[in-house]
Amino acid sequence: MSPRETGGRSGGRVSLLKGGGEPRRGVYLLPNLATSAGLFCGIFSIVQTMEGQYVNAALAIVVAAVFDVLDGRIARLTNTASRFGVEYDSLCDLVSFGVASGLLIYRWALMPWGAWGWLAIALFIICAAIRLARFNISADESSPAAFTGLPVPAAALTLVSVVLMYKYLGRSGLPDKQVALLLLTYMLALLMVSNVAYASFKQLRFDRRQPLWLLVATILALQLVIARYELVIFLFMTVYVVSGPATWAWKKARGLPPSALDDADDADRAGDDEDSAWPGEGG
Repeated sequence: MSPRETGGRSGGRVSLLKGGGEPRRGVYLLPNLATSAGLFCGIFSIVQTMEGQYVNAALAIVVAAVFDVLDGRIARLTNTASRFGVEYDSLCDLVSFGVASGLLIYRWALMPWGAWGWLAIALFIICAAIRLARFNISADESSPAAFTGLPVPAAALTLVSVVLMYKYLGRSGLPDKQVALLLLTYMLALLMVSNVAYASFKQLRFDRRQPLWLLVATILALQLVIARYELVIFLFMTVYVVSGPATWAWKKARGLPPSALDDADDADRAGDDEDSAWPGEGG
């Protein structure tokens, strides 16, 4: 997953003043290198898609998501976040998670649909851009516990997880990918610009002492990811995407405000730095 100007993002800002009082501008290298690495993965994914290496393209987007998490954490832990990093990260996210994942799904599954296929991808990328822009201008007013709309990296990873699952199962027992991906792409595009609340995970703190059992559980989880990463990514993203509408419907049925997951602890979290969203999201 600081105010949005420091959005848990990598960045550059006005540095120390010189003797004459004039600001010396610059950027912080470490968090911006992590952001750039994520963009590199996105570009590599596009190249792999054009060469027909769809699994490699999907894995590159997964690695880009890892860097998207790391740049925000690095910026927060080293106190090197700024507005430059926020905007740079959003632009990189649009390429790595909007364009790269959209092109991958179009080439892998949606080309037979003709105009319907490329229009679905166009809508997905446009909604990703809108989602990132909306996040940038409204993060100061949003709840630390939740996002409004599905985060862009989450939408991209959901598409990618389908590619990986088809590779894992070899299409056995799976629906026709052309139909499934067309419907899924439209659904994810609409969820990104919806008012459905999604957990942000910004309240997770890895710099504090935790119970020993949590360390053991984390190691076991990592082993499962290494052994069956396709299945783990698919299941996690499915649960995450469904959790938003499911929570919204549950709150609606109980007459509770559906726009936030939990406002009870907002005051307690107000002093905490806000890491970039999907933990490391620019949108």
